Amino acid sequence: MSTATLAGPSTRSSSGSALARMAVVPPVFASGGVRDHVDATLAHAAREVCVSVASGRVNGRLARPRRVHLANLARGVRYRVLLPERTLASVEGRRLVEAWTCGGVELRAAPEVPLAALVIDGTAAVLPGAGGDVAGEAALFTLPSVVGAAVALFERVWESAAPPGGADAGADDLAPREREVLVLLASGRTDESVATMLGISVRTVRRLVAGLLERLGARSRFEAGAKAARRGWLGS
Repeated sequence: MSTATLAGPSTRSSSGSALARMAVVPPVFASGGVRDHVDATLAHAAREVCVSVASGRVNGRLARPRRVHLANLARGVRYRVLLPERTLASVEGRRLVEAWTCGGVELRAAPEVPLAALVIDGTAAVLPGAGGDVAGEAALFTLPSVVGAAVALFERVWESAAPPGGADAGADDLAPREREVLVLLASGRTDESVATMLGISVRTVRRLVAGLLERLGARSRFEAGAKAARRGWLGS
């Protein structure tokens, strides 16, 4: 099999453009031995598999859960799946979300997902071949510069993404107390201040805040407030 010479990105900010320039020459068909190699690598995942579904690639082979993924989940391997928001309005997109909603898979949606890929334990990346994922072509890379670029791009998009769902769906599911805490959280109040204003314990506030951060896929109170506002959870 011929190999392509691939140059890794020089900086984190260039990871997207570096990946966009990648090509497999010649394209490697994900069938026979190559497909078996990909599945064998997936089957030996020890910690985490990251699945990135690019816009227009909902029906691609890399996007769909398969037996090897279900077996990994049963073994306790962490799965994070990144989806483009625009696909969630389509029948195919909703089916894909339903298919991945199993075994503790973490799902997030972003306005744009620029790359279709599987990243395995941060040491291997499966990327579409020249004919595209839908055509069934893919290649497995272990070159650190290539894998590192895929990881950097995935993490950057993942950090700004949120669990899939419309703006109204999550808001309707909020309990009155959760909504009160969220509004105060977005206004910059401290846990102690929120507890005093609502007449509850600081421990209760922190428990509610932790649950809201998890639901919003946020790492900080500021990020949670921004995401809640964007999804319409704070009301008018």
